[in-house]
Amino acid sequence: MHAPNHPGHTPDAFSPDSRQAWIRLVTALLIGSIGGVGMWAIVVMIPAVQTEFAATRGAVSLAFTLMMFGFGLGGVIAGKITDRFGIVPVMAISIAFLGVANVLAGLSTQLWQFVAAYFLIGLGTSATFAPLMAEASHWFERYRGLAVTIVASGNYVAGTMWPPLINEGLQTIGWRYTHVGIGLVCVSVMTILVLVLRAQMRNDHIRDHANAPPPRVDLKLSTNTLTVLLAIASISCCVAMAMPQVHIVAYCGDLGYGVARGAEMLSLMMACGIVSRIGSGYLADKIGGIPTLLIGALAQGFALIFYLFFDSLASLYVISAMFGLFQGGIVPSYAIIVREAMPASEAATRVGIVIFASVFGMSFGGWVSGVIFDATGSYAAAFANGVAWNAVNIGIVLTLLIRSRMNAVRTGPGFAT
Repeated sequence: MHAPNHPGHTPDAFSPDSRQAWIRLVTALLIGSIGGVGMWAIVVMIPAVQTEFAATRGAVSLAFTLMMFGFGLGGVIAGKITDRFGIVPVMAISIAFLGVANVLAGLSTQLWQFVAAYFLIGLGTSATFAPLMAEASHWFERYRGLAVTIVASGNYVAGTMWPPLINEGLQTIGWRYTHVGIGLVCVSVMTILVLVLRAQMRNDHIRDHANAPPPRVDLKLSTNTLTVLLAIASISCCVAMAMPQVHIVAYCGDLGYGVARGAEMLSLMMACGIVSRIGSGYLADKIGGIPTLLIGALAQGFALIFYLFFDSLASLYVISAMFGLFQGGIVPSYAIIVREAMPASEAATRVGIVIFASVFGMSFGGWVSGVIFDATGSYAAAFANGVAWNAVNIGIVLTLLIRSRMNAVRTGPGFAT
């Protein structure tokens, strides 16, 4: 919520960067940490579901693909709703989807039913990422980059805490009852948190962007053109990102280290990603979103190359931690760039579109990695495929950085980049 700044505002009206803004931010982080479970549950459950339905790795990976498609599509729809009605109604819809869809996944008797349920899980999860990031960007001005990445870290907090819990559920009650349990937790805990957020926001539900600061970065590109370029860049980086995130558990199982070791590596990757995301937000507030994105893209490519040459248990732990530290700030950087270079009134919608592109890249990358594995019998070619896609992303971001520097020089020293 971006409160109007005019002389007639009441003494208790919301103001950016205030104590109330930080309370909202913490609440949003907790919501994302619970609601983000859907993105990581399938990663841990791939081997068990593959065994039960006697399916190929690629066929089961389709559940991740459909979940990510629902996540991206839902982000655009939820962004539109958020721009018009605020975040609370969107979160209420999210809770309903997550509860029902997880129960349906647990009750599925055929693989197509399981895959369809994960599409609904993706729709429900979507509100906990792009719309929340865009919403948080209206609560801060001085610390906007940090705020956006803190909210985005909810996704990685979920990736840190949920995989071990889900693996424990698999071992004790099976994947079906684990899904039902996830649905119950999402409905109960998220409802409480959303009510807390609603109380914090009080009557601050009507948007007024008339006094919002103008874009700080001028790329001499139309809003639609910049959206397309950011979308292509996010697809490319996320195809590369998907290989370790989606298949590390199955990869460890194939190498003989066991699913539990893979789940631990995934949690370690996400924990390091939290550090990376928050650090990238701090960095973006200092140097801008585009340079921060370029640094993350270069580092991610570096880590992917290491996966090609090392596969011992110890090295995989180290590389997974390194991968998390390098790539954690990439996706939130797109949201920061949107807020730096586009009008505030379109924030949630534009962020939703770019995040849709990123999750399309994640879903395609997760699926194609499974297909490459089925075709070659190993993940080496899949890692190489990720490196190639990452190079495309670097090229686009480098082009945007050059344009931003050129236009900053033309505009003069007073132009903030």
